[in-house]
Amino acid sequence: MNKKIKRLPDSELDIMLVIWEAGKPVSRAYIDERLREKKNLAVTTVLTFLSRLIEKGFVTCERQGKMNIYSAAIKEEDYLASESKYFLEKLYRGSLKTFVATLYNNNDINDDEISELQEFLDKAREGRKND
Repeated sequence: MNKKIKRLPDSELDIMLVIWEAGKPVSRAYIDERLREKKNLAVTTVLTFLSRLIEKGFVTCERQGKMNIYSAAIKEEDYLASESKYFLEKLYRGSLKTFVATLYNNNDINDDEISELQEFLDKAREGRKND
């Protein structure tokens, strides 16, 4: 992930989440169906968002018969990494410790999640030792 990935507005991100979750190219009708579970958008609105995502380089569009098929051009992991970095920098001045402390102090993280986090950190540390 060398180039900077643009941040997406929530409505465009909702569409990307549908495409990423599908794990394969999807039609506009498929996107409509999945989005309807959260919000009911007009077909023209979804098409506008898809056009914007194509312009931004997040989605590619391929014609198959009479229908357009949309694929993710940006990996979900790359977007999450970019957004996570932005989030930490913007709200916590780059401090992961401050972020976790905020979750803990507000009781937004339970003992099981703390154990999961510790296990993840232990594995990450072990992985670095082996590199």
